[in-house]
Amino acid sequence: MATTQIPDALLVKNYIDGDENALSILIKKHQSKIYGFIYSKMPDRDVADDIFQDTFIKVIKTLKSNSYNEEGKFLPWVMRISHNLIVDHYRKNKKMPMLRETEEFSIFSILSDNSLNVEGRIITDAIEKDLQKIIQELPSDQKEVLEMRIYQDLSFNEIAELTGVSINTALGRMRYALMNLRKIIEKNNIILTN
Repeated sequence: MATTQIPDALLVKNYIDGDENALSILIKKHQSKIYGFIYSKMPDRDVADDIFQDTFIKVIKTLKSNSYNEEGKFLPWVMRISHNLIVDHYRKNKKMPMLRETEEFSIFSILSDNSLNVEGRIITDAIEKDLQKIIQELPSDQKEVLEMRIYQDLSFNEIAELTGVSINTALGRMRYALMNLRKIIEKNNIILTN
């Protein structure tokens, strides 16, 4: 049996039961997808390598502590971990580049305050919370596709593969999810703009 055909859930179980080789099979199986995702968000190869390693350190710690309960959704779970690490990296390293004033360049030509004021942040946070509540009202298959597409930035091919359905089914679920979101928003007179 080819190692790529072994289900992730079985590999995870085998690793938790002490088979160290199962983790290396999981890493090899999903390495290009996970690393590609990280590199697309973090084009610095050294930082991308660090985040990739940190992702699997976190995976190992979670699996070893028996707190993994993703019910066979290993790849989306790992993608979520890597996404969170990328966000953490950007938060920690918010640095302004060093720019010097010259005759050709004025610092005032690029300075602008794009950050949200306190009121804007409060409104944005409220909109995000409202949207999360609305998404929870969707049927589970539609919610799963919507979250994988929007929050995990997966393609419909990847979603179809991960959920075990055809690409047309994945597209249909997304379409119905968006239609149902609109109905819920209209029914409850929810305004999602700032």
